[in-house]
Amino acid sequence: MAFSVDPDKKTIVCVGSALVDMLANEDDGFLEAAGAAKGGMTLVERQYIDELVEKTSNPPVTVCGGSACNTAAGVGMLGGSARFVGKRGEDRLGDIFEADLERHCVEPYLFRSKTPTGRVLSVITPDAQRTMFTCLGASAEMAPEEIVPECFAGAGIVHLEGYLLFNRDLMAAVLETARASGARISLDLASFNVVEESRDLLNRIVSDYIDILIANEDEAFAYTGIKDEEESLNALAKESEIAVLKLGPRGSIIKGHEETARIEGMGDGSAVDTTGAGDLWAGGFLCGLINGYSLHKSGALGSACGYEVCQLIGAKIEQTGWRRIREILSE
Repeated sequence: MAFSVDPDKKTIVCVGSALVDMLANEDDGFLEAAGAAKGGMTLVERQYIDELVEKTSNPPVTVCGGSACNTAAGVGMLGGSARFVGKRGEDRLGDIFEADLERHCVEPYLFRSKTPTGRVLSVITPDAQRTMFTCLGASAEMAPEEIVPECFAGAGIVHLEGYLLFNRDLMAAVLETARASGARISLDLASFNVVEESRDLLNRIVSDYIDILIANEDEAFAYTGIKDEEESLNALAKESEIAVLKLGPRGSIIKGHEETARIEGMGDGSAVDTTGAGDLWAGGFLCGLINGYSLHKSGALGSACGYEVCQLIGAKIEQTGWRRIREILSE
């Protein structure tokens, strides 16, 4: 049986951290001095980010971000019904964050806190890899009791960023409430660090709750322990209805119960910045699924979104890029 979503429920609800991104171009030496593993995500205090910012070559560029937020923005800009559930501070950054959601056609469902809005220092090295230092701020205070059925009203798919795994009680509340709403549930593993630190929890929840499991090569290896991409994908697919293995510039492989689709990478594989590439890939892919597209066409839409966001700094695609992506929808 092909993957299906309730035809009366067309909203994609993305749940995650409301964060503002600070983008800095630096070399590998900067990461070595900071003691960070390239391509990973490290939770830090706000003061630590401030100290790193003082050491950057140039003032970072500030944009709104957060994995699930980026995915929701992708859905919204593709003309889909998108909602973001998260928690912001009562501050200027929170106002900027909420206004940016609305500008990208996303319905904000935001709780509020007196704690400052969360932020991320994303260090972009010359190979276009991004390494993140994250201060969750208000986003970390989203509480299980705040997750009510209204969060998922009209949801066909609920998409979760893997960073929620760090708050186990919240993740449990989101999974239970989303499942009770009748929505299909998508999980992006987010980072190999997340998988390594949350492996025991993932072992308990993936087969019981997750319908769509999305991972890149590093995340899939951390989860399955398998290097071979075909075998790794098969291991992911044993626990979810749809398994996605993203291969960077080489494209992706998507496996469902009745179809396996290999999506070729776009362009020559060059990238200015990979920030948000996986998030926007998920936005395009999920938008395709909820509209009844095949795995191949949904994957091609995801690939187009991921490619376009890599052609500029930050996790937002310019209007010219969106026009090129919409051409895929019109085919």
